[in-house]
Amino acid sequence: MVFVGLTIAITAGAFTDLDLQVALATHDAWQPSLHPLFQLIAELGSIELTTILMLALTVYLWRAGFGSDAFVFVVFIAAIAFELFYRFNLHHPGPPRSLAEADGPSISELFPGSTGGNSFPSGHMLRTVIVYGLLAFVINRLSSSPRVRRLAVVGAIAIIVLMVFDRLYLDVHWESDVIGGLILGSIALLAGTVWLDRPRKADN
Repeated sequence: MVFVGLTIAITAGAFTDLDLQVALATHDAWQPSLHPLFQLIAELGSIELTTILMLALTVYLWRAGFGSDAFVFVVFIAAIAFELFYRFNLHHPGPPRSLAEADGPSISELFPGSTGGNSFPSGHMLRTVIVYGLLAFVINRLSSSPRVRRLAVVGAIAIIVLMVFDRLYLDVHWESDVIGGLILGSIALLAGTVWLDRPRKADN
């Protein structure tokens, strides 16, 4: 598995130099005037907003008659649990305070030790890929408007790309953390879409 291979490479220090080079480059490019914008972008992947969006998707699927599809929420929970497992068990501290800028406000700030002090993989990246990917998938399947379907896919991709730059620009994660979040989020997204797109039993 790619994610396991990445974990092994990080543990072996294969990304240490590249992580530092990318962090230094983004730190040099940082502009105070852009900081509020990137903090706002960070909110798109916050635990608060992504949880609300997943709950809204779950409720919609349930009330629209797709009862079993609503269990796709389990994918979101499982991915977060997997993220926390890695955060507590893989020693990989995030960028130092001399590089990192203030992230977007979050309730997680009330629990500074909730991730064990480690930063792999990026939770923002993980949640962004899963939630906006699933929303785009459902809209693409259910909407009768080609324009809406295209906008859903393009919008999801744009938000994911923005989150990649956001995590690196604010230097709250190493680029290896972002890659890890992308990979783990993509695995969870694939699992979710397979569940939503599974063969249906024919009506009697």
